[in-house]
Amino acid sequence: MPASSDISALLQHALSLHQRGDLQQAGLAYRQVLQLQPQQFDALHLSGVIARQSGDAQAAVELISQAIAIDDRQAVAHCNLGAALQDLAQAAAALASYERAIAIKPDYAMAHHNRGNALRILGRLDEALRSYDEALQILPAYPEAYYHRALSLQMSGLHEQALEDCACALQLRPSYAQALCASGVSLQSLQHYEEAIHSYEGALRINPDYAEAWCNRGTALHKLHEYEAALDSFELALQIRPDYANAHHYRGNALRALDRPQQAIGAYQQALAHGADASQLNYLLAALGVGDTPAVAPASYVKELFDQYAGHFDQHLQGVLQYQVPRLLAEAIDRHRAKGELDTLDAGCGTGLCAPFLRPYSHRLTGVDLSEKMLDKAAQTALYDELICAELSQFLALQPDCFDLIAAADVLVYIGDLQAVFEGARLALRRGGLLAFSVEQGAAHEGRRP
Repeated sequence: MPASSDISALLQHALSLHQRGDLQQAGLAYRQVLQLQPQQFDALHLSGVIARQSGDAQAAVELISQAIAIDDRQAVAHCNLGAALQDLAQAAAALASYERAIAIKPDYAMAHHNRGNALRILGRLDEALRSYDEALQILPAYPEAYYHRALSLQMSGLHEQALEDCACALQLRPSYAQALCASGVSLQSLQHYEEAIHSYEGALRINPDYAEAWCNRGTALHKLHEYEAALDSFELALQIRPDYANAHHYRGNALRALDRPQQAIGAYQQALAHGADASQLNYLLAALGVGDTPAVAPASYVKELFDQYAGHFDQHLQGVLQYQVPRLLAEAIDRHRAKGELDTLDAGCGTGLCAPFLRPYSHRLTGVDLSEKMLDKAAQTALYDELICAELSQFLALQPDCFDLIAAADVLVYIGDLQAVFEGARLALRRGGLLAFSVEQGAAHEGRRP
């Protein structure tokens, strides 16, 4: 039987190799320890850590779990198990591991931080923010916690606050490429496109192989109508990551904007081949004459489009496009209905631009829209009695004899086959009810709005 001093010396040698970054030799040394003492906690645990560092998360889970079976009071092992589970996209199991680590060691900043990451992935954003805050209370100089906190704020649409957290991360670590890229995302969401490009380029100076930063730079350039430069950026992203579905998708958008439809078709097909949203891509391909034309724009496409648009929707429509549809629709309604006690549905209500015009007709005003972020803006008008996130035709089919007036301002343009919507409106309207909607004139009429 080997002496404990021999095992201890071998373990120390393995740790030294591991700390120097020589993962292969460290792994061999840990295995030697385990040959001598199969139940050695540190050798099992750290072999699992090496497996994760080497990209084998499943082996990491198995090895660290064996270590925990020997001693389940080691917080660091639970935290490392959580990280490996998270690598395997098992966020709920990872969360349980982090919480076990915190129960053992309440002041474990990394466990609080990693718990925040798991909660963010699970969409529990308020809890994630609290977990990052707990990590920062324990360890104020924690750039990763600020960065991941910024990602949670971005998911909540709180881009000004996200920029503040990115700035804190960068103050602690000026060469933090991911935080620079995240700053660009928030700047872009706030329509500060040139500043966003500057942030992406800062990230790329630190890490020229940062495919996401190249792709994001391309989307910002596209917003500025610099389509050739955007195309170059997407192609650089694809040189780094040939299977990057979003870069193929956005490359197709740039090619379409450059009036190169056949190349755009090829890019969209590449995006499909690499796992992009088939409903969105098939919709875009149908617009270029490939495949069957869908009856309606995909819900995911409409939701994503208007979630992104929510923050500056009113400003763009009213300030840039001089949007008059709500007023014109109200004038048309006025010719058929007196202001009074109607149960009204604002179909595709968006941010609530029609609400001030519909409220005078309405005893009860309901808004329905696919975009939750648009509905959040509509709620701020305080003019609706109810706001519902739903697809329009499905919603109408479940509302028999509920409304006296249905108004749809610039909604039908997103629907190809109108039969389901009109049938739903007929079902939802009471006898003598009114459906009021706007349409758009096509290119033959010089694209003028009604």
